[in-house]
Amino acid sequence: MNDSLDLGLKEKVAIVAGAGAKGDGIGNGRAAAILLAEAGAKVVVADKDQELAEKTVEMINDRKGFAKSIGADLTNPSDCKRVVDFAMSQFGRLDILDNNIGIASSLSVVEETEEYWDRVMEVNLKPMFLMSKYAIPAMISSGDGGSIVNISSISATRPKGLTVYSTSKGAVLSLSQAMAVDHGGDGIRVNCILPGPVYTPMVYASSSYLNEEGMSSEQRLQRQNASLLQIEGEGWDIGKAVVYLSSNWARYITGHLMIVDGGCSLSARARG
Repeated sequence: MNDSLDLGLKEKVAIVAGAGAKGDGIGNGRAAAILLAEAGAKVVVADKDQELAEKTVEMINDRKGFAKSIGADLTNPSDCKRVVDFAMSQFGRLDILDNNIGIASSLSVVEETEEYWDRVMEVNLKPMFLMSKYAIPAMISSGDGGSIVNISSISATRPKGLTVYSTSKGAVLSLSQAMAVDHGGDGIRVNCILPGPVYTPMVYASSSYLNEEGMSSEQRLQRQNASLLQIEGEGWDIGKAVVYLSSNWARYITGHLMIVDGGCSLSARARG
């Protein structure tokens, strides 16, 4: 292999937070975990549902990669510390953190409850803060800097009615760039991915996102047609962006907000 094509991920250690997915589905976190392992990284798959995390590990093993799973509530500081400690005890270092935790909301501030506002903010922001809080010292101690990738949404920059969700995802942009400023001197790069309407289990298998039946074929086609490329985004598209931003190819990139949406943010209609 041409050395110039080497992503530099062999023997690196990555934590993918929120790497489970329903059944055999490919969510953003599961895709990132699989692709990082295929690129040679050792991956810690963390998810609140240990069974879903273990399914991701099985999929990685089937592809001849190497991963270990851990169940953890990543809104809990002790669990976040436990995940980082697990990675260090198993592999002796930490190089990459991919933060994927998130839930949705489609209501306005008038319609939304205070309780669910608090829940969205807790789930969509707190794990990124806590996982980074414990991961950054581990990356520094490993001696080669590191890479953190936070997953936001195009709703952060082009709100279209997902008001509370959009607000939380906008905060992810600011958090990512502030962390890039804080820790560039430590050799740690922090970047943020803004996915468009990718077709993942969060969308098609979650009654909390749309309705009890999930997404209809008509809704799915509408989302596909919103892309300038007229193609449907997948978890794999986000996973590939994570691999790139975690790799040596992105060594001069930090504080970047990478839109991965097939052009949807240039053409999508407002609410609905």
